[in-house]
Amino acid sequence: MSLDPALAQRILEAVDAGFDAQIELTRKLVSYDTTRGNEHAAQDWVFRQYRDRGLAMERFAMDEAAIARHPGGSAFSETHSKTPIVVGIHRPREETGRSLILQGHLDVVPTGPVDMWARPPFSAEVEDGWLHGRGAIDMKSGHVSMIAILDALRALNLQPAATVYVQSVVEEESTGNGALAAHLRGYQADAVLIPESMQEVLVRAGVGVMWFQVQVRGIPVHVREMGAGSNAIDAAWRIVGALRELEAQWNEAAASDPLFGHIDHPLNLNIGKIAGGDWASSVPAWCTVDCRISYLPGKSANEAEAEIRACVEALTRADRFLSNNPPKLVVNGFHTEGFVQEPGTEAEAILAAAHESVFGEPLRTEVTPAYLDARVYALYDRMTTLCYGPAGDGIHGVDERADLESVRRCTKAMALFVAEWCGVETVEG
Repeated sequence: MSLDPALAQRILEAVDAGFDAQIELTRKLVSYDTTRGNEHAAQDWVFRQYRDRGLAMERFAMDEAAIARHPGGSAFSETHSKTPIVVGIHRPREETGRSLILQGHLDVVPTGPVDMWARPPFSAEVEDGWLHGRGAIDMKSGHVSMIAILDALRALNLQPAATVYVQSVVEEESTGNGALAAHLRGYQADAVLIPESMQEVLVRAGVGVMWFQVQVRGIPVHVREMGAGSNAIDAAWRIVGALRELEAQWNEAAASDPLFGHIDHPLNLNIGKIAGGDWASSVPAWCTVDCRISYLPGKSANEAEAEIRACVEALTRADRFLSNNPPKLVVNGFHTEGFVQEPGTEAEAILAAAHESVFGEPLRTEVTPAYLDARVYALYDRMTTLCYGPAGDGIHGVDERADLESVRRCTKAMALFVAEWCGVETVEG
């Protein structure tokens, strides 16, 4: 690294000295239930944390109309979070370095059955080097690391010598509209760092993702005369079968993809929720199936949607019942494209050097069959976007937990990156 070795060592020591406080901040954030639509109190807490550190503050609601007009916008629904986006802005005394966006998302996925957890999901307990709880690794540890980096520099009477936007968004888990709202607000920088739960690797590509619901109407009758009616659940399952065939076709094509071909079955159709019928002794009159499907970068969301609709329509035409009772397909969440961050940028080289200096081994890069907010900045601002963060397990499952030693080391690496990318200056001239 070109960062002065003595300064680099002081920064590493400052992260260590502040790590107990960093853990306590993370525990506090994990203790908030921030499932979709419930993020307000936690976002208020984040606002206070940024403000108390002297950042200039902005808080704004998502502009539904502007998002709807944008090609990267996802559909709003009655379940869409109304929690505002929070941005803290650091401005240096003199702009001598390169600007940076630090972004974290606050929202978490539902806990599922609480009785399946070894601990209450929002207990934020620490045991044997692990922080437990929903959101502990996805991505509240990374979120707090953004604060810890600034705190470590401030402990040395230093601050970034460039503008830094510290962004706290929602809707990362369901639409991606929070990051898009920040983009539409006009925030731009020389690079973006998103400290996601990336298992200590840099992720340079992510898939496009779509949420949709299939709605089927049946013909209800008493089960004694089932043949006179039509079961909406059975019909919906025939549609799922057709969608599975589409999933297989997409994965067959993905096997030769230069980025994703090494991953076994990178494109996944998930039947995330199904509901239907009213009574065990009545042929069900209705069924809804909520689905999530992914597709390779380079395929637009509109193209993916058209293929999904064509698949359902082909089955409908061939199905005796559905041809006379066509199902409805409603896109109700993610409608996003995948992204690729090409190698060779200076920002990546600096992060790689910082990682190696902390971990003692080269920074690995990978692609992910998951959605990442990085797509907003990589696709629409063409900014170098680094998605990198600590290790943990239980993501989107039960007993989620963050490896605190990994959090410590990733925070150190990111602090070195910020110091070199942005440069540093004394807090007071």
